[in-house]
Order: sequence, then C-alpha cells, then structure tokens
Amino acid sequence: MNERLADLLARLDDAVSAPDTAGICRRVTAALMGAVSSRDDFLSPELLKPAPADYARRLIHRDPAGRYTVLAMVWGVDQGTPLHDHAGMWCVECVYRGRIRVTSYDLVDSLAAEPLQFTRKTEVLAGVGEAGALIPPFEYHTIHNANPDPSVTIHVYGGEMSWCHAFVPVPGGYRRERRRLHYTA
Repeated sequence: MNERLADLLARLDDAVSAPDTAGICRRVTAALMGAVSSRDDFLSPELLKPAPADYARRLIHRDPAGRYTVLAMVWGVDQGTPLHDHAGMWCVECVYRGRIRVTSYDLVDSLAAEPLQFTRKTEVLAGVGEAGALIPPFEYHTIHNANPDPSVTIHVYGGEMSWCHAFVPVPGGYRRERRRLHYTA
C-alpha cells in the first residue's frame, strides 16, 4: 500500500469516529476530497480498468472493525446504474477520474405502494475531486458516466454493502428488486 492511500485510510479511521452519521459523512467527504485534490494517482492500475459489460466494483479496503469499506468503481463509456438505494447504509462518493452524473429521486408514496413512483429531484455533474454523501432516507439515485472516456469514483460505505434494491421500470412506475452485489475481479 502506498503512502497516500495509507494516509487516506488513517483519515477515514478518524472520520468514522464522529458521533453521528451526518458528522461521519462530512468528515469522510473532507478526507476523500483532500486525497483526490492533488490529482496524483494513488490507486493501483489494476483497480482502474473498466469491465466490458457493466461498471466495475473493486474493493480497496475493508475496515477490520467493520465500520466501513472503500471501493473503486470504474465506469466505462456509457455505463451506469439503474435507479437504486443503498439498503439503509450511508455512502460518500468522490470522483477520482473523469466525470459522473448523479441523479437523485424522491419516493412519492411508500415502499408498500406498487408500482412505486419516484420524482426526479436533482442532477449533479461531478468532476475530479468532487464528492457527495447519501444518507438514508435520501438515497434513491442513479449514477452514469458523463465522460467520453472511462471514469473512476471512490465510494466509502458505512459497512459492507453486499446488496441493494434496484428499481426496475414497469408499466406505471417501478418494481423493487433486491440485488446481490459483487466485486469485479
């Protein structure tokens, strides 16, 4: 592990000691933005390769105490996510390379109403060094590569995110579907 990555992980260890989720997310955001702002690469090249069929999801670090995980996500040209949640887990995302488009949505009624209805809330075009937090219940969003080349984001989750809900378009709205998440080799 290189010195810059080790420094980021030390800052994340400190950040997750905040007493509340909002404080954790603010501190994690500051740590990520500080690490990425120098524009020097600190992630190894094997983490930065796009996958042909879908975006790549690669584990960088798993906190031994289980407080957080750090992932690199590599977005090939025109790759993105479906509308999804984070299964109640906080997350901070920071652009490492390229640009991404994050579109946030609000749930109109409740998760018991099928088909589900969402309204588009905000759209953010983020470039290198820009970060944002997703804190439940404000977690419904899509992410899409907004660059003509691959983009890379670093995601810090409040634990091990092994599944989420994806929202699949159906006539009149969306159907919620639990999806198992995996790491890309």
